Amino acid sequence: MIKSRRDFLRSLSMGAAAGAAVHWSGSIPAHALEPDRTRQPDGFIRLNSNENAYGPSPKVASAIHSATSMVNRYPFMKCDEVTQRIASLHGVKPEQVLFACGSTEIFRVAACAFLGNGRQLIQPTPTFEAIEGYAKSVGSEVVSVPLDPTFAHDLGGMLAHAGASTGLIYICNPNNPTASITARQDLESFISRLPATARVLIDEAYHDYAIKSARYASFIDRPLADERVIVIRTFSKVYGLAGLRLGYAVASPKVIEKMREFITHDGLNAIAAEVAVVALDDTNGVKEFVRRNCDDRQEFLNNATCRTLKPIDSQTNFVMMNVQHPAEEAIEHFRRHNILIGRHFPPLDTYIRVSLGTPEEMCAFWQTWDLLPSSKGLYRA
Repeated sequence: MIKSRRDFLRSLSMGAAAGAAVHWSGSIPAHALEPDRTRQPDGFIRLNSNENAYGPSPKVASAIHSATSMVNRYPFMKCDEVTQRIASLHGVKPEQVLFACGSTEIFRVAACAFLGNGRQLIQPTPTFEAIEGYAKSVGSEVVSVPLDPTFAHDLGGMLAHAGASTGLIYICNPNNPTASITARQDLESFISRLPATARVLIDEAYHDYAIKSARYASFIDRPLADERVIVIRTFSKVYGLAGLRLGYAVASPKVIEKMREFITHDGLNAIAAEVAVVALDDTNGVKEFVRRNCDDRQEFLNNATCRTLKPIDSQTNFVMMNVQHPAEEAIEHFRRHNILIGRHFPPLDTYIRVSLGTPEEMCAFWQTWDLLPSSKGLYRA
């Protein structure tokens, strides 16, 4: 009976994956035009880093290929163009934009600018860890406040720790690793009650994947009249450019100027410099990736539901769900089957984070899931 049920679920996964194949245009499947990304050269399927599994759009991929002819040149002359294009996209002044080597460099720069000995970082937990590491490296105290039962930021708990020594407050929205959002109205109320000296770092890496609603709105698209707010974006997710390392901050000119003191000189990647403008102009490519992700996310939820699993409501390109067993055991089970999923995120000790892959990759994920025994809480290869 168990075997037949597993066979049924596997066939369901494969059929669903085939039905989920998407198109750039016309009737030619996108994957027919793309290299096989099901397995990497090391043999692993990578569902562990929240990357865009489809790679850059055809238009951006072509620009990358063309840009290789420029790698012997410093990209000095492109800096102003990239800054201007980002500013134009968001309707802000160029002096409100600071680009960097990935959004993680923005974290380092913010830590150097607004933290240090005697200063405090307040963050949720679990969340993306980069800012914590940089805060500690400059000697700051780090206060981590657990998410609330709905996996939103516990803003009341964070506010209770805020004081004169608070230099930065980190808000990842949608949050990594839980894929959850914190309501915009609650964030506005929270920010208004913070000490005047506290800057708020709002990480919107997954903004494009979030379902727009009364509960969610970007702090760039709908800015708050508060000079303490710093918003971070990245080219690593929806644009499929994680390997080129380009991110940026949007804030008041005064805040940007303070952060600029600590930015890496000549840090703009030559290929990224050529490609960034193309990526920002490729609105159809972004829309297609968002549509694909929406379909892939729904297909994941369908498969989870038929296995009586209950993921956290996802607003991103990854899903976190409670597997009712130690996360480390599930992670190791998938590794033994050449699939990498997200690491263990304490205190969510029975949750796993799964980045959404191509339909073929997700078919392999569910086939491997179905190898888990249905009783006794033990995992086998």
